[in-house]
Amino acid sequence: MERNIFDEQHDAVRATVRQFMAKEVAPNMPEWEAAGMVPRELFKKTARIGINGLQVPEAFGGSGVDSFLFNAVVFEEIGYAAASLGGLQVHLNTVLPYFLEYADDEQKSRWFPGFADGDLIASIAMTEPGTGSDLAGVTTTAVREGDDYILNGAKTFITGGINADLVIVVARTSRAGENRRDGLSLLVVESGMEGFVRGRNLEKLGLKSSDTAELLFDQVRVPARNMLGAEGGAFAMLTSNLAQERLSISITAQATATAALNLAIDYVRERKVFGRRVADFQNTKFVLADCATELEAAQALIDRAVVALDAGTLTPADAAKVKLFATETQARVIDRCLQLHGGYGYMREYPISRLYADARVTRIFGGTSEVMKSVISKSLAL
Repeated sequence: MERNIFDEQHDAVRATVRQFMAKEVAPNMPEWEAAGMVPRELFKKTARIGINGLQVPEAFGGSGVDSFLFNAVVFEEIGYAAASLGGLQVHLNTVLPYFLEYADDEQKSRWFPGFADGDLIASIAMTEPGTGSDLAGVTTTAVREGDDYILNGAKTFITGGINADLVIVVARTSRAGENRRDGLSLLVVESGMEGFVRGRNLEKLGLKSSDTAELLFDQVRVPARNMLGAEGGAFAMLTSNLAQERLSISITAQATATAALNLAIDYVRERKVFGRRVADFQNTKFVLADCATELEAAQALIDRAVVALDAGTLTPADAAKVKLFATETQARVIDRCLQLHGGYGYMREYPISRLYADARVTRIFGGTSEVMKSVISKSLAL
């Protein structure tokens, strides 16, 4: 089915990103997976083709676009290449929106040029060892002392946390009242601040090229001028970007599942068993037909959501529906496509095995499938 949400500008960006992925990223994925992260210089390279600063205003060296469609193009192409660039996705789709919406003029002048040219990489630290999806349960504290906040606490599962120069930290700046969501603030911690320690680059089942860190804050003195937005307003700020964050996860899920389908089609056309191509068996045809149909349904849901996000009409419940459907579809499709590879699908040298391992977490981060169902059910007044 033809997609009609993109125009010539999007097609030009797609061609550039596709060429970049084929030349600079896909061949290096095994090396980066072994290292547990992508090299910092990759962010300089992506900046040179305009990715890092897509929404950064032109005055600071960015492209100044106000449409998420360009982000969608970029991360579709990353997924189609069976690649994983989690740090870049978090920087662009999850973190940058907070700076765009809540940074004051001084902060924009200080940080935006580095975002646009790749000198600065940003991440966000919400999850704590004991909180998981319970954001209101954050125990990291920031106590005002003169012109600074004294930050103490620990975060975990922080995507991009090893490479990041700036980390938005969710911390409690005042005691919560009856509403546990009150009293949370966003502080931007900069690399090199005394007491800011990066712990382990965590060993994961998948997404091995994406650095995922433990971060420790021991009496870190953070200037008050590094507060993002209003003190105590973090919960509302964080939830305001959830729709885009969940949509970006859905786009990646869809793109990687599409890559898996294409890999499976290529494989079954070449592989022979019992003297016949695997593609010639009826079961193969039916399995791939199911996959193609499910992916087309997921794509329609995603495309509608991208247009709604640009129009400002994408609701949290609608975004939850998209993430739930797209990530569950991704899981089914990639599993079936690996099965068609037989034993070779389990070998790390085949990209399908990487896609399989990488896919498992999409039903967890950005809100689990169970959380998505809870959000959806609330919209049904249940």
